[in-house]
Amino acid sequence: MSLPANSLPVTFIATAYRPRAVPFYRDVLGLRLMGEDSHAATFDLGNRTPLRLTDVPGHRAASHVVLGWHVADIGAAMAALRAKGVKFKIYDGFGQDADGVWSSPDGGARIAWFADPDENVLSLTQFGSSA
Repeated sequence: MSLPANSLPVTFIATAYRPRAVPFYRDVLGLRLMGEDSHAATFDLGNRTPLRLTDVPGHRAASHVVLGWHVADIGAAMAALRAKGVKFKIYDGFGQDADGVWSSPDGGARIAWFADPDENVLSLTQFGSSA
């Protein structure tokens, strides 16, 4: 069986404490809260793509990125998030710049990482060589 071509994705992010996570996704990231039920809060990621912020008791975040966004101007996107209290991650040995941006060796992407209240790693990516 194959998925129908018009099947839309649904994204899931686990949280150990939804009352703390919902304001981050709604107020800091600016995602529209579509609704909540006893298991999850559903946000609109855009293009009718839902994000289910799902309760997982005892959840511990993985060290890898769980969700990222393609942005046209990584500096502007980072500044907007910093203004709302987001702190960007600096990883030892990655060679990020002072703002926390890593540039791929071929100049094809610039990436910055940050975490939600559960320490789930999120990212911003600007494709192309613009600095």
